[in-house]
Amino acid sequence: MSTSENSDESVPSRPRTARQRAREQITAEILAAARARLRDEGPAQLSLRAVARDVGMVSSAVYRYVASRDELLTALLTEAYNELGAVAEEADAAVSDRSDSTARWMTVCRAIRRWALQHPHDYALLYGTPVPGYAAPSATIEPATRTARVLIGIVADAYRDDPTRAPAAPAVEGAPGSVRSAVESARAFLENAGAGVVAAPGSDALPRLLMAWSSIFGTLSFELFGHFVGSVDDADAYFDAAMHRLALDLGLA
Repeated sequence: MSTSENSDESVPSRPRTARQRAREQITAEILAAARARLRDEGPAQLSLRAVARDVGMVSSAVYRYVASRDELLTALLTEAYNELGAVAEEADAAVSDRSDSTARWMTVCRAIRRWALQHPHDYALLYGTPVPGYAAPSATIEPATRTARVLIGIVADAYRDDPTRAPAAPAVEGAPGSVRSAVESARAFLENAGAGVVAAPGSDALPRLLMAWSSIFGTLSFELFGHFVGSVDDADAYFDAAMHRLALDLGLA
């Protein structure tokens, strides 16, 4: 028997049953109703009983699809993280000149902001106040890193094309601005993501990348949660300036 006959491609996928399709549809309706509840009440007030009413089900029936409020929150987090990650990935892929790291960085940052402005309550679930009594399980880690991996990939590609772009570390460890030892745990993640070049010895890129990550979402949180009132008059211009400053700090621009 040939190799091709043994390959996975030669095995037709099993069609979904009517029961599976019905379950997927009802689960999608439950998640849609829960996202609507987020807009109206916030995650802390999310109730399976209320969601059941919204989809026309008795509360006991909902538990066949979502076992608890925490499981529902986890599903909402996963869906929102994946949605944002897909937005970032598609924005980066749309930049035709792959060598223009500044264009890629700015395009992705603007796409993240557009999604946040269009989905403020989903954004608040991801990056706002933690829900009392809820701890996100490890299953949310992979979806949560999709957006980060896009930004990391832009930086890594830039450094591979031109290693001199990577910012040099301060000459003396412990000098002002040197926090490499404080972010050492991120090194393994970068290496697993195929972006070990960002954490190269002698480079200050790793802490700067983490600072950029927190600055992107810190800037968005200030805008969405009203902290720029009385200080920033043009949020579009301010965001672009802040993101370009981060690109400069990383050696992209």
